[in-house]
This record gives sequence, structure tokens and C-alpha cells, in this order.
Amino acid sequence: MLAVIAAIELLGMAGWFAGGAAARELAVRWSLGAGEVAWLTSAVQLGFVVGTLTIAILNLADTVPSRWLVAGAAVLAAGTNLALLTVTDYRGALLTRVALGFCLAGVYPPAMKMAATWFKDRRGFAIGAVVGALTVGKASPYLVEALGGLSLGTIVGTTSAAALGAAALAAAVYRDGPHTFPRRPFSWRLVQSVVRVPELRLVTAGYLGHMWELYAFWGFVAAYWSASLPGRPPQVTAALAFASIAIGVVGCLGGGLAADRLGRERVVIWSLVASGTAAVLSGVVFGAALWITLPVILVWGIAIIADSAQYSALVTETAPPHAVGTALTLQTSLGFLLTMIAIQFIAAIGGPATRWAFPSLAAGPALGIVAVTRLLRRRRSAPA
Repeated sequence: MLAVIAAIELLGMAGWFAGGAAARELAVRWSLGAGEVAWLTSAVQLGFVVGTLTIAILNLADTVPSRWLVAGAAVLAAGTNLALLTVTDYRGALLTRVALGFCLAGVYPPAMKMAATWFKDRRGFAIGAVVGALTVGKASPYLVEALGGLSLGTIVGTTSAAALGAAALAAAVYRDGPHTFPRRPFSWRLVQSVVRVPELRLVTAGYLGHMWELYAFWGFVAAYWSASLPGRPPQVTAALAFASIAIGVVGCLGGGLAADRLGRERVVIWSLVASGTAAVLSGVVFGAALWITLPVILVWGIAIIADSAQYSALVTETAPPHAVGTALTLQTSLGFLLTMIAIQFIAAIGGPATRWAFPSLAAGPALGIVAVTRLLRRRRSAPA
């Protein structure tokens, strides 16, 4: 069942993963500038933020069975993704990307809740596997580029078909596990009840520190390699970017196994220390030989995502049982909203071509360490 959930995640989110590859062809077609190209990707995140907020406010993740929420959202995502082939200008493309992100809000957060219903003692590993699928998917456009690229029609068609496959798996194959969460009728106060839990506020603060660096790293690592290793063919840069992101699956699975045995907070803190250190070192090794730079970036790629699933696992353990879906969705929404700010911040200070742009991302792990350390102390002092 974990393999089914991971497949649903990978296939359902395929339209988002392919955004970067599609953006490059559209940039040539409509002579778009760098800022306009960036918004073709950011528009998906904007739609995702609006979608997750909507789902949280309407309690959909806790009042609608996860399999039907994911299946319906994946079908809508396939349709909005296909709509990109029908638009004739940049504005229309942006609208389809926002709509796609809105629909994908019903695919990603519920999948973590689905995994949690099947695992309790090994929940960190289970959710880590789901996030690992997301990580590999995020890296896949760079692999496509390294191998020679695909046409816009092929990219959109195959990713829309993948979303339909995810819907079929969710509707026909997935079933909730033995650790299901109780459902309650709709309430406007559900979000309020989530926000009032001190432990959840600390988990969310740690998650925000993690998200400050994650998508900025993923979004600009190819540009980092291009600037650090000038003159290399684009296929080489794309291959390095793919490796830098895809290696995160090692962190997802390893971090999940370690968290289940040693404690989630400890693994989160260790991951944040490692990723923050790598962020700082990325400026030190910028422009150095590949054999010096590559280990730093690969370690960063592992550490930066190793803690991601554990924030979700902590939410499932600290949120009111009837509000777990809403808590996961709200946390995800706030995190992705912050990623948009982080991405624009890095772009504003010159992008990764500026030697010390990436090291500035270490501020996120620093915040996360403070928050999760306080959470660890609070949970230790709580009565058994």
C-alpha cells in the first residue's frame, strides 16, 4: 500500500514536475524574459497555496475521504494541465498554471495522511517514502533535459495521463489503513483549534525554516552549477542538477528510518545543522573544481530533504485526531507561501551566480533549529 501511495504522489504531481521543462519551450515561443519564465513555475506554487488554504478553511481534508479527494483533484489537475496546449498567450498560460497548482493541493497533503493511516511505529519512514517520490519527480525534468529534452505536447500529454493514472489508483486500489483518523462535521473553527496547539506552532516554525531553503535550492541549483562551472554543456549542468535533487531520496528514506528509531526531533535538528552548514559551504566552494564542489552540494541535497517528512509525521502525532488533515494542509500552505518569497529573494540578490546567495539560505535552518529544540524540550517535559 505504501508503494501505491508513493505512485499516486509521483504520478499525481507530474504536471508540477514538468513545469520547468514546459517553461523553456514557451519562453522561446513567446520571447519571454527571465522574470516571466520564473512566474510560469511560481504560478503553480501560487495556485497551490490558494488551494491548500481553501482545503484547510473548508475542512475538506478531514470531511472528505482521502481517496476521493485525491482522485477528484488528480482528474482536475490533468484537465488544467492539458489546457496549457490550448492557450495562445502568456497570460493564458499563467492562468492554467495557477489552476493546476490549485488542483494539486488536493493531491500532496492528503497523501501524507493516507500513509499515516497505514503506519504508526514506522510512520516517519512511510511519509519519507512519499516525500521521496516527490523528490525524484522534482528532479525528473533535469534528467529529461540531460537526455535531450521533449516537446511541449509530449510533456503535457504524458504528465496529464500520469495524473489520470494517479486518480485511478486512488479510487480503485487505495484503502485507508487500520490507524484511521476520526471525521467530524464541518466547522469554521477547525483551523483555529489547530493554530491553538503550541506544539503544532513549533512544528510549523521548524517546517518554515526548512522550506525557506528547500525550493530555492531546488529551483536554482542548475543555475548554481552553470555559474560555478562556466563553459560546461547544458546537458552536463542538467545532469548535475538532477543528481543534486534526486539524491534527496536517500535522505528521505534514511531520515525516516532514523527518526522512527531515535526520535523525530533529533533527526530534524541534525538535518537542519547539516543542510545549514552545506548552504554556507556552497559559497566557499563556488567556482572550485568539480571534485570539491560536488560532495558539498550532494550532501546538501540529502540533508535538505531528510527532515521534510518528519514535520508531517509530527503533525499527525500532535494535532487533534479529527483535524490532522487540516493541520497538514495548513502547514503545507504556509510553507509553500514562504518558498515563493525565498525564490524571489534569491533572484533579487542576483541568483546563485552571486557567490553568497545560496549561503543566505542558512537562515532558514537556524530558525528551524531554535523551534524544534524548543519542541523537543517541551515534549520531554510533558507528563507521560
